[in-house]
Amino acid sequence: MVVVHSRTVTFYPPKNARYLVGDFTDWERRPIPIQQPLSLEFPPGAYLEYAFLDAEGQPFPDPDNPHKAQNPWWTYPRAIELPGFHYTAPHQPSRAVEVHRHRLDSRVFGSTRRYYVYNPTEPAQATLFVHDGVAYYRTAKLAEVAQGLLELGQIRPVRIVFIEPEDRRSEYWFNAAYEQHLMNEVMPAVEAHYGPTAEQGLMGASLGGLVSAWLALRHPEVFPKVATQSACLTASPEGGNSFTDPEWLTEQYWAAEALPLRFYCETGQIEWLLAPNRRFTAMLADKGYRHAYLERPSGHNWMTWRQGLAPALMYLFAA
Repeated sequence: MVVVHSRTVTFYPPKNARYLVGDFTDWERRPIPIQQPLSLEFPPGAYLEYAFLDAEGQPFPDPDNPHKAQNPWWTYPRAIELPGFHYTAPHQPSRAVEVHRHRLDSRVFGSTRRYYVYNPTEPAQATLFVHDGVAYYRTAKLAEVAQGLLELGQIRPVRIVFIEPEDRRSEYWFNAAYEQHLMNEVMPAVEAHYGPTAEQGLMGASLGGLVSAWLALRHPEVFPKVATQSACLTASPEGGNSFTDPEWLTEQYWAAEALPLRFYCETGQIEWLLAPNRRFTAMLADKGYRHAYLERPSGHNWMTWRQGLAPALMYLFAA
C-alpha cells in the first residue's frame, strides 16, 4: 500500500517484502531495505514506477495498488502519480492508422528479422528509423501520434520505420553489425518498397537513444535528425556496464568538429541517466548544436517517453 502526499510517498511493505525498488533505485541495482513504512520525497508532479523484492530477491507487485505501469517488458511495476502530474493525450487521428509488418532475411545476422512501417497519408518527406520498434509502435503508439500531428498541420509527412532487435543490448552497444544491418539491409528494403525520402532521422530510448546518437556521429550526412529519450550515455566500447562505464560517446562528440545535426533530447529526473544526459546536452550547447532538451519529473519508463513523442516530432519535423 502507498499513501501519497504533496511531494512524498509513504510505502507500506506487504508481509513478504524485504526491499523496495523502482526508477528511484535504478530498480534492482540499489534496492532499499524496507521492514516498516518508509516515506520518500520526489519532485512535484512526479510519476513513479515501483515494486517490492522478496527474501530471494524476486520482484513482485504491490498487492494493494491496482495501477499497473505501462511496461512492455515487466508485469510487476505499479504506478503512482503525485499531485500535479498530468498526462495530456496527443490528438487522435481521424481514422485508424495502418502499420505494415515486414520480414527481412538478414545476411548480417544470419536470421529473419522484422520491422514495421507507418506511411503517412500524404507523400513522405522524411523517414524516421526507430529502435525498440515494437514498444514504440504498440506501447507508445508513435504512429498515431505522428498521424495526429500531421492532420493538425504541425509536422511534415514522416514515414516511421519501427526496427525490432533480437538482442538489444549487444546490437545497440556500438555494434558494427547492427550498423550494417540498418544501413545495408533495412534502409534499402524500405526504399525499394516505399520509395526514398529527402532526409532521414533516428529515434530511441535508453540503449536505443545511445545507438541513435552513435550512428548520427558516424553518418551525419545520412541521419541529420536525432531524438533521444533517457539515452544510456554511460557506455563505452571497451566496457559493458551501463551504470558505471565512462561517458565515451559524449567525449567523442566533444573531440569532433560540430556536425550538421539537430537533436531533441529528454530524460527523467528520477533515473541514473539524468546527469549524463545533462552533460551531453551541455556539450551540444557548448559546441553550438541545434538542440532542444527537456527533463520530466519521472523515471526510466514509457510514461516519461510517451510524453516526449509529439514534442520530438514537432521539433525535428516541423511543418
